[in-house]
Amino acid sequence: MYTLYSRPGSGGFVVEAALLLAGAPFKSVNVVKGAPPPDYSGISPLNQVPALTLPEGETITESAAICLLLTERFPEADLGPQPGAKERPEFLRWMLFMSSMLYPALMRYFYAERSTVDPAGVDAVKQAAIAEADRGFEIIDKALAGRQWLVGGRRSIADIYLMMLAYWHPVAARPREEWQNIVRVCSALRQNPLLADLNATHRFW
Repeated sequence: MYTLYSRPGSGGFVVEAALLLAGAPFKSVNVVKGAPPPDYSGISPLNQVPALTLPEGETITESAAICLLLTERFPEADLGPQPGAKERPEFLRWMLFMSSMLYPALMRYFYAERSTVDPAGVDAVKQAAIAEADRGFEIIDKALAGRQWLVGGRRSIADIYLMMLAYWHPVAARPREEWQNIVRVCSALRQNPLLADLNATHRFW
């Protein structure tokens, strides 16, 4: 049994989606923002979600890392190309691009006070964060031109990860309508009954 530590609207969305798509047995623990359980730092040293405790008892943090692990543990679920597959390098590229570029840029916007010691600098941090995030989304939107999905011609957990980040965007429409290819991917994913049900809790759209 897996144990997922998460909260609505968090990065736990994509991990929960991966677990459900894989048919993996799991239970969820809601970690209230600003009030984690007393022992939670032993599970997630930064007191952040998501975190996933494996059936073996070990715990892994970082949403992209969790998704990559589940992709390998449940190959029959086709969450993404397996090691050795032709599309695997591209899959790893986009998963790591989103987790190292887009995810932290959006977090800098929402938690701008963590990135400056000057209270007067918060607005500047937010502006820089959005500019960086938009640059990343533009790169992905161009990469999606002429293809239905981000990797390998079929849906993968990378597309769901992208959708989650696109709906985190705090400015204008989400995702921004000028990113037509990202909008198209998100629209297709919204038609998936499993993701639609999951959104009833997470409320991304």
